[in-house]
Amino acid sequence: MDLIARISSQFQDSTRTTLEALELLAAPIAGAIETITASLLDNGKVLVCGGSGSSGDARRFAAQLVNGFELERPSLAAFALSADASTLAPSPSAPNPQSPFSRQILALGQAGDILLALTTHGDSPRIIEAIRAAHERDMRIIVLSGADGLGIAEHLTARDIHLCAPTERSARIQELHLLILHCLCDGIDCLLLGVED
Repeated sequence: MDLIARISSQFQDSTRTTLEALELLAAPIAGAIETITASLLDNGKVLVCGGSGSSGDARRFAAQLVNGFELERPSLAAFALSADASTLAPSPSAPNPQSPFSRQILALGQAGDILLALTTHGDSPRIIEAIRAAHERDMRIIVLSGADGLGIAEHLTARDIHLCAPTERSARIQELHLLILHCLCDGIDCLLLGVED
């Protein structure tokens, strides 16, 4: 096996997918930045959740809003739902075992808040339940998914934003999600701080 050729192929595939995503997602990402910033300026908060492997990215994004990204600024109101292990533990009284995120959203979410949900799969029951709960609380929803995320799209409204990576490969989806989250952090900081360039 030629490992150098295989590594080169991974880089090339990642670059192709990233450039394709730029064409499709630049405007929706800008819309997501504006939506989140408007909520934060109106004393809203961002609740972030991620299914399985995406939970780490959800925690990182919430931490970057609270602690800062690349520019010095005050802390922003964000909370990673997957960070609270005690509320994620199964409860014998829970009516639905797929509902740990939705229960937190119903407890913490308010009209005008944002739910940002990440999933590499389009049929995650936890994420679908979270979306339903956020709609009950009149929250805006931003979902990051992969190309098989059409199942998720069925649960979104015209007010919501779906940032769908144009690939079904989990590695490429996760790479794009991280880049999108960095774009969100950077754009939010620039809008809040009045950065022009």
